[in-house]
Amino acid sequence: MRLRVYLSFCLSVVYLGVSGWSAELPQVGKRAGAKPRNVVFVLTDDHRYDAMGFMGHPFLETPHLDSLASNGVHLKNAFVTTSLCSPSRASILTGLYTHKHRVIDNNRLVPEGTIFFPQFLQRAGYQTAFIGKWHMGGSHDDPRPGFDHWISFRGQGNYLPPGPKYTLNVNGQRVKQKGYITDELTDYAVEWLEEQKDSDQPFFLYLSHKAVHSNFTPAERHAGRYKDADLSFLPRGEEITAAHDAPRWVRDQRNRWHGIDFSYHSNSGLDYLYRRYCESILAVDDSVGRVLDQLKKMGIHDETLVIYMGDNGFMWGEHGLIDKRVSYEASIRVPMMMQCPELYDGRTVLEQVIGNIDIGPTILHAAGLQTPDYMDGKSFLELPNQPDSPWRDYFLYVYYWEKNFPQSPTQYALRGDRFKYITYYGLWDVDELYDLTTDPGETKNLINDPAYKSVAKEMEDKLYSMLGEAGGMDIPMNQPRGNSQNKRWSEKGGREAADFPKTLVVEEPINRQAK
Repeated sequence: MRLRVYLSFCLSVVYLGVSGWSAELPQVGKRAGAKPRNVVFVLTDDHRYDAMGFMGHPFLETPHLDSLASNGVHLKNAFVTTSLCSPSRASILTGLYTHKHRVIDNNRLVPEGTIFFPQFLQRAGYQTAFIGKWHMGGSHDDPRPGFDHWISFRGQGNYLPPGPKYTLNVNGQRVKQKGYITDELTDYAVEWLEEQKDSDQPFFLYLSHKAVHSNFTPAERHAGRYKDADLSFLPRGEEITAAHDAPRWVRDQRNRWHGIDFSYHSNSGLDYLYRRYCESILAVDDSVGRVLDQLKKMGIHDETLVIYMGDNGFMWGEHGLIDKRVSYEASIRVPMMMQCPELYDGRTVLEQVIGNIDIGPTILHAAGLQTPDYMDGKSFLELPNQPDSPWRDYFLYVYYWEKNFPQSPTQYALRGDRFKYITYYGLWDVDELYDLTTDPGETKNLINDPAYKSVAKEMEDKLYSMLGEAGGMDIPMNQPRGNSQNKRWSEKGGREAADFPKTLVVEEPINRQAK
């Protein structure tokens, strides 16, 4: 029913050109007695869940990100429905699973008629601003619906201007990028906030950083900060073997684009990339500090809801992998903190599983609005103060194979509080089952352990039941675009194939009746 309603909305839309979309927004009820709050949402790219000081990182310094947790709420079990930039960003803006919004890879424009939650905010009288990386289709950077103020760039953008004529789109005008993009986007954000100080309208700011996406480029002031840091704690995937029932396709990636032996088709090595990654986070932390300082300067710090989130996780050696897309914890789990001293006590930790599909409903709630019926997500705004409220028991994850990055197959995962089940489509390999309480690194696949046979079956049934209810039983497809990163490095065993998992190998014939 939800999907049918959503599609009816889409069919009623007429595209007007670069100025945006015109749509008959569904009516959304107001919450009685709610005070519309100012909201700042900060999104970063590829920031993994534990790459912050307060998470016990061995050396990374993030005092301003740490302050969000100490002054507010740490949503420690935050996940994305698809661990890839564009699908995740589309889920944030729509409150929908990937198979519904159809942004299934990094090369697609959002389908015409798609409704973004800031459009509801505009109708409710909010001033809205988008500043930063949009990254849903790279063909243009024109303003999108739902935002009164717009600053963006095509595709991934650049940490530093690649030439003197390189420009950003500032409210439909071409303006030269002046310097380091994390700092420049923050300049624009602080400037816009300053303009709101005398306004009688509530505001919503969406600050979307390019950082910390590859190619990792720290600000000049941070370059080399961690060049001597000890990285012996990084996993190297040695335990991911056929003997442990690790999927063959995973083990066969070590010397490919997403493997630690040939990361991004480079010989720079895992350690070099990781140090640059950490150094690039430092400017993001500075950015958060500057935004919080501006809210204090305006006298609205305590009443403003601030949410920080990564658009997907990131693998740094787990399972011998780098990057994202896969269903493992380091790939799908993201950092998320929020603060609003008027609403939350500091140092609150929320255990429930939160998703990117929940961002839109939560921000609408903060604006005093109900969640539209067609959305898959729900509001977690009151959850820190009502931790015993009913919430989801399972979280659904999907990823659809891309020809551009052919290493990772179409996969579905179901994550519960204790177990995670992963299955693959169109792949001759093993499924996976992990006990996250005893094996948080997901190194021991229990899928063929007789003691867990009933658990695996229960998770499988629940996964397909949820897919069916959510309209996800059909696989969306797009024509491939761009080059395929399909090379292997011969020096690192690129001519060899990984052994099959032991459960797929037999020592004698099975069918003894065949003639």
